[in-house]
Amino acid sequence: MWKLVQFFVKNSPFFVYLFYAVISIFLLVRFNPYHNSVYLSSANEVVGDIYSLTGNVTSYFGLKQINQDLIERNGELEKEIQILKELLRDQYAEIQLNDSLTKYDFVVAQVINNSVSQLENYITLNKGSKDGIAPQMGVVDQNGIIGIVSNVSEHYSVVISILNPKLRLSAKVKGSDYFGSLVWNGKNARIALLEELPRHIEFQTGDTIVTSGFSAAFPEGIPVGIVEGYSEQRNNNFYTLRVELSADFSRLNDVRVIINKEQDEQLTLEKNAR
Repeated sequence: MWKLVQFFVKNSPFFVYLFYAVISIFLLVRFNPYHNSVYLSSANEVVGDIYSLTGNVTSYFGLKQINQDLIERNGELEKEIQILKELLRDQYAEIQLNDSLTKYDFVVAQVINNSVSQLENYITLNKGSKDGIAPQMGVVDQNGIIGIVSNVSEHYSVVISILNPKLRLSAKVKGSDYFGSLVWNGKNARIALLEELPRHIEFQTGDTIVTSGFSAAFPEGIPVGIVEGYSEQRNNNFYTLRVELSADFSRLNDVRVIINKEQDEQLTLEKNAR
């Protein structure tokens, strides 16, 4: 305490000067309108800067909470998007099957094995005969056709992919009654060929290729792909169209197996007629 008193006594001239300086500034600002306005303006600017700095610091430390809230909100939105996707897929499947629900049904299955780089590619699904799946049933995803079921066990199914030269499907240019045979040439996993298409048919690059309906596996009108180009076949009476497939076989996940409730009757009748 004594040292503090000594400090003030020793520096008393400075403190006396400081006291009179503060009093002088107060009187100058208090009774001089010009200096008063300058003071208020400067004070407001300083206070504004302090508030701005404080707000920035507060906002910075609040970013973590804001970021967490955004992540949670994004998670909720992702859930809603997935629900909407499923609803749209169901609606898409019902619309694209393009037939009465009494004739066609479908089973949703997951791809558990898939190949795209082999000459003959197959797909394995996690659903089988226990779920109502049988050979010769068509398989589609949300984009278009995938292939046809070839073998079935109780819990699994093997699908012969479009990316397999052994599979030939009947397809046509959308809006046309003329059809050809869709086959993969073993080269590009995104391109198939639509062969034996009559020369007099009209088409353009970008036209949609769909199933013809001349099959017990697929109803008419399911997307196959779009016309990417064409060439003439050797006899000059037919075109071969290069079709960019709608389905991306390297990213298959969920698919739908089409159940034609009248398929057995149709196949039996056609077999007996041969």
